[in-house]
Amino acid sequence: MFEPIAIETAMIDLSSPESQDAESARCYIIHEQDVLICAHVDRPFPELPAKWLRQHPDYHFLGFLDGQPCYVCEFACHEFDDGRLQRVPLRRLIGATLNDAEFSMASRALQFLSWRKNHRFCSRCGSPTEPHPRDLAMTCAGCGYFQYPRITPCIITLVTDGEHALLGRSARFPEGFYSCLAGFMEAGETAEQALAREVMEESGISVKNLEYLNSQSWPFPHSLMLGFMAEYAGGEIRIDDDEIVDAAWFHYQDLPMVPPVGTIARLLIDQWIARF
Repeated sequence: MFEPIAIETAMIDLSSPESQDAESARCYIIHEQDVLICAHVDRPFPELPAKWLRQHPDYHFLGFLDGQPCYVCEFACHEFDDGRLQRVPLRRLIGATLNDAEFSMASRALQFLSWRKNHRFCSRCGSPTEPHPRDLAMTCAGCGYFQYPRITPCIITLVTDGEHALLGRSARFPEGFYSCLAGFMEAGETAEQALAREVMEESGISVKNLEYLNSQSWPFPHSLMLGFMAEYAGGEIRIDDDEIVDAAWFHYQDLPMVPPVGTIARLLIDQWIARF
């Protein structure tokens, strides 16, 4: 059995209403899947007077992080840039720069803007939509349909066989880089069923003794990763080129290049290595 994971939730508050008297606010400036950060400061995201952002049509309230209100704005609409911000892919900040709570809020910022951009029209009748005055939803004036942010559940698993783990390499990965097997859940599936199916489809391996470990919001573009450990039950590696281009068993003392600290894939790998 694995040690229980301490889940960091207290720092983020998504339930409290927007503050009307806060003096400063954290601002997430987004361009595609990049964020704009302050260079050489302890707090990477710019902090601005909250009164500038409240009621501004281009700055959207996200919630609270460490008691501080957070807002998001598209880079093209950002009015308060003093020229010191640097554009950086959010992926590069995982683990090294942002802790779990900070990455979760940045993920929310990316997904919020993506959702607003992709739900400008009603998926039922095609009429233009408008933001709901209170809820995080887009509403259709034509038919009354509500569209909430899309969240796509995925499974990710580390399959182990004693001192060896099964890792795969996607064609989009850098040379020599391997990770845990992962995939999207299908309609009607449980997470456990999706895990067994994805591992079989991608590698030809069957699994047993599934154990849920942790989850992570993954805003590329709007996934929720459900992390599992699983044990090898049988089969020989058979690659499906549609999903991955290579898969192999690796000893825990001789691993290839793996995902960085801060990703759920790395958490699975580190938790497995800690057993030895």
